[in-house]
Amino acid sequence: MPRPVDHLVVMGVSGCGKTSVAFRLGHLLGRPVAEADDFHPESSILTMRRGLPLTDEDRTPWLESLRSWMSEQAGRGVRTVVACSALRRSYRDLLSGAEGRVLFVHLLVDRTELRRRVAQRPGHFMPASLLPSQLAALEPLEPDEDGVVVASRPTPEQTAEAVLDWVAG
Repeated sequence: MPRPVDHLVVMGVSGCGKTSVAFRLGHLLGRPVAEADDFHPESSILTMRRGLPLTDEDRTPWLESLRSWMSEQAGRGVRTVVACSALRRSYRDLLSGAEGRVLFVHLLVDRTELRRRVAQRPGHFMPASLLPSQLAALEPLEPDEDGVVVASRPTPEQTAEAVLDWVAG
């Protein structure tokens, strides 16, 4: 029997529904939710607002602070849900270092739908112009990673239910 999941990390490119699904899962499971965007330093947000992708050097302290939060929660016996792009294997490896079991849930969405969703988010610091760089950077989950790929459903509620079915199954 597998160990219980301490941290569900809902991952994928911008516009895939990470945040909506993560908050729905948090509500259903009674877990606190961390939106990784809230962990970005202001300098990274300004970089993205200028339409420039972040470098690995930019991302490391951001991911380390998120991992620390996850470990702090686990140290208090609290299981979490996290919304984080976690596009590269190295980023997921860093997050997997959190205390407790970390399960990645990669949300897949058709590219046309992604473009539509990102275009409908005026004012978000992640401009639609960065979507191609995210798609290029995305490294799919590998067989040895603790994770599952879930196709996005018509609503965040339906997608969250599909995730819960997989986790429970």
